[in-house]
Formats: sequence, C-alpha cells, structure tokens
Amino acid sequence: MIAPRRQGGMALVEAVVAVVLLGIGLLGAVGMQARSQSALADTGMRAQATLAAESLLGTMAVDVAHANDYALAANATPSARLLPWYNATRTQIPGAQIVIVVTPAANRTAVDVKISWSRKAGAAQSAHRVVAYLAAAA
Repeated sequence: MIAPRRQGGMALVEAVVAVVLLGIGLLGAVGMQARSQSALADTGMRAQATLAAESLLGTMAVDVAHANDYALAANATPSARLLPWYNATRTQIPGAQIVIVVTPAANRTAVDVKISWSRKAGAAQSAHRVVAYLAAAA
C-alpha cells in the first residue's frame, strides 16, 4: 500500500490568504470612515451657512429701510451695518466668501445670500444660497 502524500505548507497558504482578505476589508472600512468624516464636516459647514444666512435675513427684516446697506459684492469690504455679521460668519466658516445681492422693488425687497467655502486648499468650493423676500411693515 502506498502512503498518501502530505500537503506540506497548505495551512500557511490559507493563513496568508486570510490575512490578505482581512487587510483588504480593513482598508475598505478605513476608506469609508474617512469619506464619512469628510461628508460630516461639509454638512457642518452647510448648517453654519444656513444659520448665518437666516440670522442676516432676520436682522434685515427688522431694518428693511436700510436693506441696501447689507449688499456685498464679491471680495468687497462690508458696510458698518453688515460688519458684525460678516466677521461672525467668517469666524464660524473660515475662509468663507460672501456675496449678498439686494434688489429693491415697489412692495418687497429680494435678498440673495450666497456663502461659499472650501474645506481644504485646492478642494472644490461648496456653496449655500438663500433667496428671501422682505416686505416693509405696513
């Protein structure tokens, strides 16, 4: 009778394959965690931009007579009325670029607030835009 051949080293091959598959799985999990953190940071900035825009619109709603003082072109210096809000917003959203377009009409004033930011240098810019209409008190 012939003795069966031993399969030497087969357990080692199985262990190496298992370690490689585990490593691939762990790299995938780390990658998903990094993308999740990135999305969470962007969501936080968007929430800050929403709160800032709503705060400005609330201030403007009680000061409709001076609405034009809140207008701000890209890279322009804010007016004295806008400066406190502008500084607070730039503190909450570092590097924010803010454009505010105020369009008065006969019975209402359109306000377009656009806040843009970039989470890191060289990354694409994200932006949040709010358009509202303010009416003077009767």
